[in-house]
Amino acid sequence: MTYDALTQAVLQRIFIELEASGRHVHVTEAQAHALFGHKLTPKRELSQPGQFLANERLTVIGPKGEFQNVAVLGPERKEAQVEISLSDARALGIDPPVRLSGSVSNSPGVTLVGVLGQIILPQGVIVAQRHIHITPADARTMGVQDKQVVRLQTYTARPLVFDDVVVRVSEHFRTRAHLDYDEANACGFRGGDLGRILL
Repeated sequence: MTYDALTQAVLQRIFIELEASGRHVHVTEAQAHALFGHKLTPKRELSQPGQFLANERLTVIGPKGEFQNVAVLGPERKEAQVEISLSDARALGIDPPVRLSGSVSNSPGVTLVGVLGQIILPQGVIVAQRHIHITPADARTMGVQDKQVVRLQTYTARPLVFDDVVVRVSEHFRTRAHLDYDEANACGFRGGDLGRILL
């Protein structure tokens, strides 16, 4: 093993790459057809295996404001979900809960507008709880378990320690820590920055 490869292997056992997740929408296949006339079409792959940024874009409308050109992520899901930051929520005029992805019950709704029409979502808007996607092997190395709540130290321009970070373990994941834009801006995040789990 070369020195560079050894260094990289050691870093991967200690640190986790950080990613900033901007506002985005997940839709069902039926909703994609209603909004765009077809299924979602991939533009580029995301860091998590099987996930992609779609070519399609939406306008998200709330009681007080709207966001145009909002990213849509694929593949299609069983239930629609809109993930925004707390700053976004204030601009839209809604008060979404902080939840893990997929937990949308009793959350506010918005209107989604695509090139073919619009859909009124009765619920589905959340602020994503900060979380870490991690492989089983990396989870064993770092001494964490699925659904464990940890702290995350960021090594960024404005270093912070984030509390209440949920660990999500799956063989289908690639190990990454996800922050929303409010959190990323607070710690001065730049692409390639790293973090470390604090137990």
